[in-house]
Amino acid sequence: MDPSPRPRTPPALYALTAGSFGIGCAEFVIMGLLLQVAADLHVSIAAAGLLVSIYAFGVFLGAPLLTVATRRMPRKAVLVALMAIYTIGNLACALAPNYEALMAARVLTSLTHGTFFGVGAVVATGLVAEDRKASAISVMFSGLTLATLMGMPAGAWLGLHFGWRSTFWAMALIGLVSMAVIVALVPPSREAHRPAPLTEELRGVARTQVWLGLAMTMLGFAGVFVVVAYIQPLLVQLGGFADDAVSPILLLFGGGMIVGNLVGGRLADRWPTRSLLGTLLALATVLAAMGFVLRDPVGMMAFVALLGVAAFATVSPLQLRVLRKAEGAGQNLASSFNIAFFNLGNAFGAWLGAAVIDHGPGLAALPWVAAAVTVLGLGIAAASLRLDRRAAPQALAVACH
Repeated sequence: MDPSPRPRTPPALYALTAGSFGIGCAEFVIMGLLLQVAADLHVSIAAAGLLVSIYAFGVFLGAPLLTVATRRMPRKAVLVALMAIYTIGNLACALAPNYEALMAARVLTSLTHGTFFGVGAVVATGLVAEDRKASAISVMFSGLTLATLMGMPAGAWLGLHFGWRSTFWAMALIGLVSMAVIVALVPPSREAHRPAPLTEELRGVARTQVWLGLAMTMLGFAGVFVVVAYIQPLLVQLGGFADDAVSPILLLFGGGMIVGNLVGGRLADRWPTRSLLGTLLALATVLAAMGFVLRDPVGMMAFVALLGVAAFATVSPLQLRVLRKAEGAGQNLASSFNIAFFNLGNAFGAWLGAAVIDHGPGLAALPWVAAAVTVLGLGIAAASLRLDRRAAPQALAVACH
């Protein structure tokens, strides 16, 4: 037992929050720039939307690969190196001469995302007591919500007034600042020099319940990006809002994400099982109900905020579920895998949204499709929890013998 008491919210958690804010900006700002990017690079809105998908798919590929590649490095060094790559990637986005170059630069930037959040989540949970682990994850992930509250609207505003490239210049600067804060506040981690054998880590990830957790993450969260990836055209072309109204409305989404992230962490600390089902059910309900208000400006503003709450209330319960099912040596890799599957869901959602727009019923159908996808994730969560209940009597019988 550690004899020294741990502070309720260590300063290092805020450093992790700063890093997650920077990386969150890279993920989210493109959604407020789709119309400008499409016009400047002479591509369709659906093609511009694929810049969301390719980033998310890059996270999916990069998370496990970089986590394995850096497993013998000190965790602090890993986090600093990832922020350096993030900065270079955003510089490449700002300088991209065409659509293909911008796509490649987005992939480079995306490779840092999953490993940063995966390693960062393990660092965060190691900084606090057992009953504060989910809350520690939510504090770190609050950087993502702040990126949506401030970064996403600010990026949309910069893009509208100074061109979309100015947004990526700003994110490169954020990367440098985040790197400095991590260097200053995150303590060295001794255990990173002595990782468990890779085969042991892989065994921890190979458990059935871990993969069910990854599947519920991917499908449960995919519905969010069916809608959010196309929030700008939804607001402008269906909601009737002017282009300059998008930034203030995105503030509502970001504010909702902050509330949802904190609430989700608290609920997961107290009721891990009920919060898992409850938050996914709430998300599916909000997405479905949003389909009724697409052409009602007041209703759209309310549901943009509610979507932020419902979307990020799911994050801590989903992340904690996978961490607990992996246990021990598999936690580092499982944590990064789960971030990868969040982003596989993002990529799938943005791709599915593009397909609905170009080859299906169009923009107005996005909330209904989104709700159906999230319901699939809810079904997997229910099946996983049933397996828990079946396993409990068997574990008790083994213990009695």
